[in-house]
Amino acid sequence: MRSAWLRDALCSGLLVSLLAAGGSADASGLQVAPTTLNLKASQNADGLWLSNTGDSVVHAQVRVFHWTQDAQGDRLTASRGLVISPPMLQLAVGERQLVRVIRMGAPPNGGSAVEDAYRLAIDELPVDAQGKPGLQFVLHYSLPVFIQPAGATAAPAQLEWSLLRDGDHVMLRVTNHGGSHAQLAGLSYIDTMGRRTDITPGLLGYVLPDATMRWMLKPSAAVFAAGGILEAMVNGEKAAQNLSLVDRSH
Repeated sequence: MRSAWLRDALCSGLLVSLLAAGGSADASGLQVAPTTLNLKASQNADGLWLSNTGDSVVHAQVRVFHWTQDAQGDRLTASRGLVISPPMLQLAVGERQLVRVIRMGAPPNGGSAVEDAYRLAIDELPVDAQGKPGLQFVLHYSLPVFIQPAGATAAPAQLEWSLLRDGDHVMLRVTNHGGSHAQLAGLSYIDTMGRRTDITPGLLGYVLPDATMRWMLKPSAAVFAAGGILEAMVNGEKAAQNLSLVDRSH
């Protein structure tokens, strides 16, 4: 499953590129805040701050992708539904700059409208190290942006959970029947004997409205064999589901 993009900046949304050979490393200072944007239907724009906490100049660019999910996982399509100003910038040491995120079209509307979703790809651009040996780390952030529909507030996430056995492996399947996204984090499983197994201490991912996502879990099927309770943080609130294994063909 293509889940590399499905991480927000605080959890793991950065990629490290090794740009030179040697025995040392230069750490980047590019920081982004906030790590999620939620635009109400009445909002045409919002903003985020890019800052340089390192010891050298940072060059960065921001790109926009429309974000959907299908049977293959996350789909990111280059989009002009949002405009970034400025899309490219240079930050001196200690400098920060506001980047505007502007919605170009109308928000989702209609009686069955649900929240729309985008991803902002924020990339640090490599710079000339001027012959300095070592490794230069450059960062990639992938930030979610959610657009609320016009009219009534989108219905909250309504999740259907399943644990599917595939030999000795287990897949978690989550379907969102609601009108808003669900952010899943901090998963653990407590079996009928009271034994707790931590599955994902941090962010697992998102399930967008009207979408189904699947994740292969690290614990073996034996952990889930007797049935039990799956605990998770859903949009920052604790949730619990009684779940037992079913055959993947179901």
